[in-house]
Amino acid sequence: MTKLKLLALGIIVATSVSTAYAENQWSVGAGVGVINSPYKQYDRDFYPVPVITYEGDNFWFRGLGGGYYLWNDQTDKLSIMAYYDPTHFKPGDSDNRQLRQLDKRKSTMMAGISWVHNTEYGFLRTALAGDTLDNSNGYIWDLAWLYRYTNGGLTLTPGIGVEYNSDNYNDYYYGVSRDEARRSGLHSYDADDSWKPYLELTASYKFATDWNVYGTGRYARLSDEVKDSPMVDKSWTGLMSVGVTYSF
Repeated sequence: MTKLKLLALGIIVATSVSTAYAENQWSVGAGVGVINSPYKQYDRDFYPVPVITYEGDNFWFRGLGGGYYLWNDQTDKLSIMAYYDPTHFKPGDSDNRQLRQLDKRKSTMMAGISWVHNTEYGFLRTALAGDTLDNSNGYIWDLAWLYRYTNGGLTLTPGIGVEYNSDNYNDYYYGVSRDEARRSGLHSYDADDSWKPYLELTASYKFATDWNVYGTGRYARLSDEVKDSPMVDKSWTGLMSVGVTYSF
């Protein structure tokens, strides 16, 4: 699994959940983005990003995820959903000698339920999903409040949220086993569950009827449970992307 797919998921999900789509409409496009990984000596790089979305009466598809609506009206959207979580660790992607001695962490398929509640003051977005492939056997809960401002073709959607990662999830991606510690010289580490607050902003501008340019970004503070891992040397993660889409 490449960093491109990690970047694509984060950017497409962040963009799609913060942008209003007309029903029964496809959008396709491309962009470029950058991601900051928390692992030691992982380079910050720019990547091309494909964008594909669909919003229907019963189904939706956004990037590497999709869902089926159990309830869908102007106020509430409740759905069962699944998405590919490409969070991973590949020892060869790090320039750190000790991290190159650790085991690989695999990406996985997450499934669960999501809910969006719209009000005149903004909208609540939440989702609960668990690992279905028995890689981490963990789960993630995400909760955010966002506000959408529109003026002509311009739409701005700032948001604030928090993500909960279970102990199994964190230990799989940030823990260091005793065998790994002996090989690498790092100290062993068992990660606990954590809360990760974040800020995000999506801006888009619609022009020529069906065309749209966008920019989106997210800044997240890592919890002590993640920062204390010997695999990590940062206190935050972030992503940013700009691109163009066409709707039909």
